[in-house]
Amino acid sequence: MKYLRIVNRTRNRVLGSRVGLADEWWLRARGFMGRPQPGPGEGLLLSPCRAVHMHGMKYPLDVIFLDRQGRVTATYPDLMPGRRTAWHGEARYAIEVPAGTVGDTETREGDLIAWLLANEYGDDETNAAAAEPAFSGPDDRRPEGQVD
Repeated sequence: MKYLRIVNRTRNRVLGSRVGLADEWWLRARGFMGRPQPGPGEGLLLSPCRAVHMHGMKYPLDVIFLDRQGRVTATYPDLMPGRRTAWHGEARYAIEVPAGTVGDTETREGDLIAWLLANEYGDDETNAAAAEPAFSGPDDRRPEGQVD
């Protein structure tokens, strides 16, 4: 599995430094089911994804939906096991991160999110948040509005 570093460019905050890329149907279907609870900096980026369910889960997650441009369209802080999100027709991606990440990073609708392959800029989260990386996403395309 490829791992990504995901940054909230609007707020200059790292959402995750080791976020797995789930871009195949079986990876998206499994998600975190049967896996240990993610630690700080861990998560999954589901692509494509317009809704998430928590059936079979044993712990809550924060879920962030993004459109094709990398803009946050919805957040679900502390989504509990057995629950599900609404269907988000405008969404292209969903990010699943440990519960509390949305609040800790102050991530909100409209924020611009970017990602790059983990370790592309080293392990320092401060450098990753401050960097102006070339976009490297599941489609190998930069969201609109992304700056080189």
